[in-house]
Amino acid sequence: MGSPYLNKFIMLTAACLLSSLLIYCTSKFEKDTVMNSTVKVYPKPEQDKIKQKLNPEQFRVTQQCGTEPPFNNRYWNNHAHGIYVDIVSGEPLFSSLHKFDSGTGWPSFSKPLAEDHIISKNDISAGMQRIEVRSRDADSHLGHRFSDGPMPSGERYCINSASLNFIPVEQLWSKGYGLYVPQFEAVGIKTDAPAKEEAVLAGGCFWGMQNILRKIPGVISTRVGYTGGHIENPSYEDTHNSKSGHAESVEIIFDPRKLSYEELLLKWFFKMHDPTTKDRQGNDFGSQYRSAIFYKSPQQQAIAERVKLTVDKSGKWKGAVVTEITQAKKFYQAEDYHQDYLVKNPSGYTCHYIRD
Repeated sequence: MGSPYLNKFIMLTAACLLSSLLIYCTSKFEKDTVMNSTVKVYPKPEQDKIKQKLNPEQFRVTQQCGTEPPFNNRYWNNHAHGIYVDIVSGEPLFSSLHKFDSGTGWPSFSKPLAEDHIISKNDISAGMQRIEVRSRDADSHLGHRFSDGPMPSGERYCINSASLNFIPVEQLWSKGYGLYVPQFEAVGIKTDAPAKEEAVLAGGCFWGMQNILRKIPGVISTRVGYTGGHIENPSYEDTHNSKSGHAESVEIIFDPRKLSYEELLLKWFFKMHDPTTKDRQGNDFGSQYRSAIFYKSPQQQAIAERVKLTVDKSGKWKGAVVTEITQAKKFYQAEDYHQDYLVKNPSGYTCHYIRD
């Protein structure tokens, strides 16, 4: 056993015990699974920009609670597969998988893509009791919800086409809505998602991160290494004291038809480490242990920023999220003894775990 290996094992094993105690005492992560409904990750533009973006009918419907004529709108008879998003903000709202012909002349859905993207309000404006539905973030008027829909939900979301933009499955992944790709692929509807996508993430010692990441359904392969610094071909000796500027990182190759980049970040990355401690995980100090997302494309950048904002404003962490989001540089594979370390050494050091 080489001295760098031994030193790291001893140092990090001790750090694991101390950081576990620290986590227990501080209880920084709140065990709620629902995001705070006040988080605005698809913010509403200023009113003058909305007027520039929308035509008069779209503005009347979304901003003044108008209703478009039945059978004379864009999507009432649209049978293509894809998702429907808020025309003002791009917030995902409904899916063609839940669309049905209600005979009313307006687009009708049995349920939204996610319940927390829709706000329901009592509406008596037409002299009757109805339930108005609005988008959560942009507060756009969408339509109304009725209890005469198909089972099992029994609900009908009667929505104005003027409130919506349609994203066909052929553009889901490329337009940054990869989160919904697996829903269509699972029922045999092909999307524009490729067979493989690459992600590079950092969140403390790469041993523990890799051990979690490699087990995620949809992950094809992982390898640990160094990136984000200024030294070419770095070794562990160059990195362990922060002098190289590199972060201990994991490169993940995954199938975006089964696992979206957004899900990888939201359900796994931000739950396996503490993203509120700068240049530190537990008692491991140094920039090599920083929390970072190294994006590979503009789509990944936009998704990473949106997910970081969601996590930061969710109330799950008491401190501010300090995860860096930066363009990926060259990834240097780490030494062989670091690869799949916890597979080779099942009782070895790790302080990473998934928080509920």
